[in-house]
Amino acid sequence: MLNINKIRLDFPILQQQVYGIPLVYFDNGATTQKPQCVIDTVVKYYSEENSNIHRGVHFMSQKATMAFENARETVRKFINASHAHEIIFTRGTTESINLVAASFGKKYIKKGDEVMISAMEHHSNIVPWQMICEEKNAVLKVIPFHENGELDLDAFNNLISKKTRIIAITHVSNALGTINPIKELIRKAHEHNIPVLIDGAQGIAHSSVDVLDLDCDFYCFSGHKIYAPMGVGVLYGKEEWLNAMPPYQGGGEMIQTVSFEKTTYNELPYKFEAGTPDVGDVLGLEAALQYIEKIGIDKIALYENELLNYATTELLKIEGIRIIGTAKHKASVVSFLIDNIHPYDAGTIIDRFGVAVRTGHHCAQPLMDIYGIPGTIRASFAFYNTKEEIDVMIKAIYKVKEMFN
Repeated sequence: MLNINKIRLDFPILQQQVYGIPLVYFDNGATTQKPQCVIDTVVKYYSEENSNIHRGVHFMSQKATMAFENARETVRKFINASHAHEIIFTRGTTESINLVAASFGKKYIKKGDEVMISAMEHHSNIVPWQMICEEKNAVLKVIPFHENGELDLDAFNNLISKKTRIIAITHVSNALGTINPIKELIRKAHEHNIPVLIDGAQGIAHSSVDVLDLDCDFYCFSGHKIYAPMGVGVLYGKEEWLNAMPPYQGGGEMIQTVSFEKTTYNELPYKFEAGTPDVGDVLGLEAALQYIEKIGIDKIALYENELLNYATTELLKIEGIRIIGTAKHKASVVSFLIDNIHPYDAGTIIDRFGVAVRTGHHCAQPLMDIYGIPGTIRASFAFYNTKEEIDVMIKAIYKVKEMFN
């Protein structure tokens, strides 16, 4: 069992009040709050260690370089990658996906080829593939899903063709909470020698991720979804793919030699890390992952599932509640509508109870179009949330109904 009261003390932002009442933070799908150890790590770096890495012989540069590369090794262990050089630091999931779409696409996608995604993707896993398909005159294929938010696996199998060059799919839907059967999808894709990219933005914080067990070719995630600072993320890629792909950006660090006639590129992972990296936030990411490991990701998953079940049960007791996304396997995300009340209007009232929920299309407009709705109210839970906080949200929802009826 987790000691939630003790855990909550690790997060200074949770101690505050809004509108004179305690903050209830249910917008973890957008960004998670940061434990004091992460905040302290970033402050310590800029207070005591700030220096550019890899390029200096002086003490501070070597110290920062060692810390940065140790963080890379921490990430490798966290997702069980084979090699530290398969870990590329980026600004987040969005940049990681753009990197693969641009670099893989440049080399491997040709006119008439096909790229496959699903209908429940975040815009960050739609638009980069649209862009490369438009550039290469390729075709974007979309896997549909059932009414309950589960992927149509028969359609997936039927969409695979000899022209499919890559499949990019979310681990967990940010709008529905659906946990996709990615291991099965990867296995099926590999039967056809098709590489698979997993958007792990929502998956990384809610379940154990083992990239060797999954056998995915690429896995992308953001630090700020897993209690680390904003502006830092990870692209894991299998060594053979990363070696074969051309650089994404040009500049310092990604080069081996430069002349006006020709430039040769650095070895992995530096080939894909042009420019000065966000060292402080990379160290913050390391601190966050170590914090999660100390608590235990499996314990976190069990507790968050308990919160999800409690919230779902309590919501369904309210007349006029419609839950969007009822897949059998879900992460701690519940999207819902209250009668015919616009999500924005409902969210504004819920906010006055000190409850932070997300309203809108959640960067998944095509998904909302499929359901024929403008958006949803989304409550996304983390392991520092409580059932008592869910009760506050339920009280707020009754107030919404009272005001609109």
